[in-house]
Amino acid sequence: MTERRKTPIELKHVPAHMCSTDLRLEILSRVPFFAVLPPHDLAKVNQRFHEKGFSAEEYIYYEGDPAFSLFVVADGRVKLIRHTVSGKDVMLDLLTPGEFFGSLSHLEQELNAETAQAQTNACILTIEKSEFHKILDSFPGVAMAVLEITSRRLNAAQEMIRQISAYSVEKRLAFTLLRLADKFGKNSDVGLLIEVPLSRDDLAQMTGTTTESASRVLSQFHKQGLIESGRQWIAVTDRLALERLAGD
Repeated sequence: MTERRKTPIELKHVPAHMCSTDLRLEILSRVPFFAVLPPHDLAKVNQRFHEKGFSAEEYIYYEGDPAFSLFVVADGRVKLIRHTVSGKDVMLDLLTPGEFFGSLSHLEQELNAETAQAQTNACILTIEKSEFHKILDSFPGVAMAVLEITSRRLNAAQEMIRQISAYSVEKRLAFTLLRLADKFGKNSDVGLLIEVPLSRDDLAQMTGTTTESASRVLSQFHKQGLIESGRQWIAVTDRLALERLAGD
C-alpha cells in the first residue's frame, strides 16, 4: 500500500481581531473598485467597514436570504455556491484576500443570489449596503467601476452555467483545474501547485457533477500524468495536455 503524500500546501491565517489597520487598508486597496482611490480616501472608506471572523465550513449567508451587506475577504478562502433546480450545488467561485462578494445593488428588497461559506478560517471585512451607497455617492469613480465589474461577473456566471449544461465532465474539470491554477498556482516540486485546499466535493460543485464522477476523472487525469494529487491538494503537471482537453 502506497503512503499518502502529505499536503504541500502551507496556509497561515490571521485571526479576526488581528486584522490591523495596515492590513485592512492593504486588502481594501486590492478591491477593484477601490483601487481608483488615493490613500486618504481609502482611509475614509476603511472606517465604514467592520471585521468578523468565520470558522472553516461556517456559512456567512444563504441564497435567498435578504441581502444587507457587502463583504471583502481579508484572510482565508470563501466559497460562493448556487443551488440549481436539479438539486445540485454549483460552486461559482473560490475567493481569496482582496476579493469581494455580497450585495452591490441599490435595490431595497434584494435577495442573496448565492450562498457564501468559509472554506478555511477567514477574516471578513463587511459593510452595510446603506453605508456602501454613501461611498458610491461620495466617489463617482467607485460607482462607475462597480457597474463595469458587475457586468463582467454576470457574464462569467452565465459562461459557467453554459459550460455545465453543454460540456463533458472531463472538459469541465480540465477547464476548472486550469482556472484554479491560473488563480492559485505556484511552481513547486510536485508541479504547478494549486495553493488552496480542494476536496473532491469542492471540485464536483465547481463542475456541476457528482463527487464520484469528479473522483473518477481525477484518477484518470492522474494516470495520464496530467496532475499530481493527495488529500485536499492538486498540482498540474501537464498544462498543455489539460489545455488541449479543455479546448477540444
